[in-house]
Amino acid sequence: MARLIVFSGAGISADSGIPTFQSNPNVRDKLTRSFANTFPQEFAQVMNELEELINKAKPNAAHLVLAEYDVLIITMNIDKLHQSAGSKNVINVHGDFPDIVLYEDMAPKYNEALKIVEGMNTSDTLLVIGTSYNTMFAQQLLYIAKYNGVKIVEVQKEAAIEVPRIVKKYFANKELQ
Repeated sequence: MARLIVFSGAGISADSGIPTFQSNPNVRDKLTRSFANTFPQEFAQVMNELEELINKAKPNAAHLVLAEYDVLIITMNIDKLHQSAGSKNVINVHGDFPDIVLYEDMAPKYNEALKIVEGMNTSDTLLVIGTSYNTMFAQQLLYIAKYNGVKIVEVQKEAAIEVPRIVKKYFANKELQ
């Protein structure tokens, strides 16, 4: 039975008002354990600004359609917009804002996410939304999917427009089979 699984990064939440690392490049370097330990006041300021953005953000059409179709989501985001949209099957590999997994920290959900992708095959589709592949985890996940012959569909811009179109088309075609 064919499955659609989503791997989402910051780009899915851009239309919800949360900037990506590409539009705010200094933030990624400040979300490391060593930065938090070395510059605790500046780290706290970054986290406060991030918390303000997250608290203002609302799920966009991409989040909502994934919840509507109950798609399994592997996300690197800490904003919990997938859950706010109603998604129940979400693996937050970097935790969430109150319990964040910083770069350089152990990420206990990585193995769970990788096992899911390892179990995918040529009949499955991995919908990659708004990720830059800057992390080793993202690169590894994509490598495994490609190795298994999984169909990979990428949406790097306009997720709120493109994701609903792709998801609805996927499930409409699946019902015709």
